[in-house]
Amino acid sequence: MNVKQLKRHLAEVCVVNFKLPDGTYLPKHFHVTEVGLIDKHFVDCGGVQRKEQKANFQLWEDGDYDHRLAPQKFLHILDLSNKILGSDELDIEVEYQQNTIGKFDLGFDGHDFLLIPKYTACLAKESCGVPQKTNVVMSNLLSTSNCQPGGGCC
Repeated sequence: MNVKQLKRHLAEVCVVNFKLPDGTYLPKHFHVTEVGLIDKHFVDCGGVQRKEQKANFQLWEDGDYDHRLAPQKFLHILDLSNKILGSDELDIEVEYQQNTIGKFDLGFDGHDFLLIPKYTACLAKESCGVPQKTNVVMSNLLSTSNCQPGGGCC
């Protein structure tokens, strides 16, 4: 999701709910503690320089149980960040404290904002010698006429 899409969804909802990948919700008293621009300039393991730019916001909660972030207040925070972000087309990365700081992509299911897990990956598989994964259709392997115990086919 990018910033423009987030703003559109915030204009449609009455309350802001964030759902973790396991289906639990962030406590209703969460805060958006910062909105920022992340510039990442790096070299991958194959020696290729890469650049990424994302909008980032951090969710946090503490014991102030009466706090509620209304969609209009969240929109106001995003409007204040326009000078820093520079574009509504930036993809969003969300940080939320778990055992360590978790980083998530952001989705929306029509009602709740979804924190979508992010995963590491090799960006230079061909240079690193990482084998390509091949999808095998299991039904093609199951040929009862040719497969015998000890025959090496199963």
